[in-house]
Amino acid sequence: MYAVGFARPDRWSRGRPAEDACPWHAVEAHRPPVELDGEVELAVCGAVVQVWGSQKWERVGAGRTACPACRQITAGNRHLSRAG
Repeated sequence: MYAVGFARPDRWSRGRPAEDACPWHAVEAHRPPVELDGEVELAVCGAVVQVWGSQKWERVGAGRTACPACRQITAGNRHLSRAG
């Protein structure tokens, strides 16, 4: 399960406009994303982000403002099934 993180404004860099254009990141969540709301975490790509527990990665990750690296990393996990 993935929570959604937003790139922290104090970590933005004007010299890296691609990151500014893609501020949404995936955060691996081992508990419900709503419990992580407001927490500062590392995204799967290594970015420092603040979790927005009300957002769903399945929806945000499909948009144009989602981090391309996070989309690629999480794409491999979409088709996994749980061992029964």
